[in-house]
Amino acid sequence: MQHNDPDITLITPDAPMAAETHGGRAKCLQRLVRLELPVPTTVALSFKAVRAIATGDISGAEALLKPFGAHPLLCVRPSSEDPDWGGPRAVLNIGMNDAQFDALSERIGREAAAKLYLRFVQSYAIHVARLDPDDLDDVSDDPVTGLREALDVYEDEAEEPFPQDPAVQLIEVLRSMARAWEGTTARLLRQAKGAPADAGLGLVVQSMALGVGQGECGSGVMQLVNSVSGERKITGRYLSQSQGRDALSRGVGAMYLERDPRGPSLEELAPEAFARLKAYTQLMREKLREEMQAEFTIENGEVYLLDGVRVVRNARAAVGIVVELAEDGIISREEALMRIEPRAINELLHRQVDPEAHRDVLAKGVAASPGAASGVIVFTSEAAQAHAAQGVASILVRRETSPEDIRGMHAAAAVLTERGGMTSHAAVIGRGIGLPCVVGASSLRFQTARKLLTAPDGRVFREGDRITIDGTNGEVLAGEPGLLEAGNLDSLRVLMGWADAVRDIEVRANADTPRDAETARWFNAEGIGLCRTEHMFFEADRLIVMREMIFAKTSKDRAAALERLLPMQRADFADLFRIMEGKPVCIRLLDPPLHEFLPTGRSGHRELAEALDLPLSDVTRRVEALGEYNPMLGMRGVRLGITVPEIYEMQARAIFEALLMVGEGRDPVVPEIMIPLVSASREVELVKSRIDAVASAVRSETGKEFTYRLGVMVETPRAALRAGDIAPKVAFLSFGTNDLTQMTYGLSRDDAGRFMSDYVQQGVYPEDPFHSLDIYGVGELLSLGAARARETNPDLVLSICGEHGGNPESIAFCRAAGFDYVSCSPFRVPVARLAAAQLAIKDKIG
Repeated sequence: MQHNDPDITLITPDAPMAAETHGGRAKCLQRLVRLELPVPTTVALSFKAVRAIATGDISGAEALLKPFGAHPLLCVRPSSEDPDWGGPRAVLNIGMNDAQFDALSERIGREAAAKLYLRFVQSYAIHVARLDPDDLDDVSDDPVTGLREALDVYEDEAEEPFPQDPAVQLIEVLRSMARAWEGTTARLLRQAKGAPADAGLGLVVQSMALGVGQGECGSGVMQLVNSVSGERKITGRYLSQSQGRDALSRGVGAMYLERDPRGPSLEELAPEAFARLKAYTQLMREKLREEMQAEFTIENGEVYLLDGVRVVRNARAAVGIVVELAEDGIISREEALMRIEPRAINELLHRQVDPEAHRDVLAKGVAASPGAASGVIVFTSEAAQAHAAQGVASILVRRETSPEDIRGMHAAAAVLTERGGMTSHAAVIGRGIGLPCVVGASSLRFQTARKLLTAPDGRVFREGDRITIDGTNGEVLAGEPGLLEAGNLDSLRVLMGWADAVRDIEVRANADTPRDAETARWFNAEGIGLCRTEHMFFEADRLIVMREMIFAKTSKDRAAALERLLPMQRADFADLFRIMEGKPVCIRLLDPPLHEFLPTGRSGHRELAEALDLPLSDVTRRVEALGEYNPMLGMRGVRLGITVPEIYEMQARAIFEALLMVGEGRDPVVPEIMIPLVSASREVELVKSRIDAVASAVRSETGKEFTYRLGVMVETPRAALRAGDIAPKVAFLSFGTNDLTQMTYGLSRDDAGRFMSDYVQQGVYPEDPFHSLDIYGVGELLSLGAARARETNPDLVLSICGEHGGNPESIAFCRAAGFDYVSCSPFRVPVARLAAAQLAIKDKIG
């Protein structure tokens, strides 16, 4: 390590260095020097130099000391390429020895000098000499006595006196920090944060600005924005160490930066230094194009900047910060959009567990729907509704949810299930209505009949006990930790407006109810891409009529029962059309098998027999007859529409009549009627002829014209492969990637959560295919289907409406494949809009 080594560089405005060779801290300090800010003398060691030190090349420390003059006091700090990758802790006051102690005692007093020396001895002993910290615990609280005792302990334990030569001290500190970076634990920690295995470490050696003297002295940090809210406000801390107010002699105490009735402030103690520091931080913001935190010391009224780092922020603050920077002309709107991670938008839309709160984690499951909520445990939907009526927040705990739990889910504050994955019923509905949800928490013991929940550590929770669901991290917490409310959406709306101006793929929402549609409209969805009509039949008054239809023995009796459902269904669609005025609404005809509308268990059968005035034996036989070995691959979707055509005919009439009800005086809605689970073009022909016949009848009865589009939900591999046959008969194809993934893999999306984490960890799948679209398997079916469909129908509209529609990586695939839009849960619409905008910007800049 020679003094002319280019990898050991005095930081000057034109010194050759970059974040990729010397680390982010070194490069930032150079930028501060270029701005002519008061940075103490600093030398940067490159990644290459630090690696050499780690392997034993430690010659030339005397040359390294030359820029600092005689009797230097130094600190060494890490400088990794990305600050988030961390690094060994900084070591301060290098160069403190007996001679420095005597000199400083004359300047700042013996007690203050002893504290500085003692801190260095303790730090050096623990982090460089690797002595046991317990050995230094018993030194005297008096700094002068404590220093003498610490030096004696060091000599006894290290079997040599504490080093007095600053060059030796510096060599050992550098070697210790270099080797710590190369250690196995440090490597694993930074790799977990996204660092490559061979990530380098730079080090910066800087002259200490002690912040101790006769005038106003101290140290602290300042930033111009709140890290949690994003509000423009000076925050930070200041520790005064001035004589007469000597914080060192009485224990360091925080002081406030601005005037504050709670205590003395830097603004009052040193108004000129405060003004300079504020101006320096503002200059850093403007020239470095980022909100920066300034680390500073004040020595006899003079300000020194030791470092500038990017302000740490949560997602709420991040959006506010980039919008402010763009509106102030410091960065472009496109750059503001690129600085926000799309998934981080979820933090703004939902309450979150306060990061400072204690987390008593009971179990971990799949983070199925983001946000956090606390409440009392309930085990039935009825109990959730009862608590909601009393204004009490509840957590609905189920082994798994079914469509019958919809009302309970709407009433609950959060949902916890034992089974399920990212596309299970609870997960999909939770994301759709913005309900925090953790699924697949199989390490908990669910005893729903006894209304007990047992944690892995043996703790038992009963109905009425309080827990918290953190759907963002997939954790179940005991009690009620502090929660942060959803963020200010004003900045988000501004950012989303900029995103909409540049993106080139549409974003719709999956919405089943008027509430869902209103949420979608609020988030500027460009229509409804999937309305699942089955959820409309589970209200109590509708469910009994639906069951009457199922038990009807003739077509005429089925039609009579459905006639009673018609006005209810018509009203549902009319509400959606009013809310989504002027935007497309894609309605999927009934999809689930009929058995899902029937009760299970003897008591449920008895209640149904009473409601229908039928013998219990008849009810039991009918329920058993409708049972299927594999109902998800049985009589559902289009198969139900062909074999029980009265259902689809009623739904089509309800759509057309609702359209005419709300049509006058409003921007028109063109309904899109989607046939589910198609696998053959003949299925489309059969259903299309019946829907066209209903449309003709309604036109004839009302004397009014209307338009609609018919399409297919592609969720079977055969439909994707035969899309060329199907395309000429329809106006659109919407790929239902939840079921398409399930059928392509032969995986149950509800049960895969039991082993999926093991599969991902062992590299069987790179990611959970229900969470991120498998572009090589399922994606190939999408590409083939899209290409073959467009060959026979070039004007065909293509989309996906599975949960992958809100996944940024999946959106990239759909955009590249020429899809017209993606559709996702309402609360994921902002995520999708931002992700689509970023993809367009990346293409633009090449």
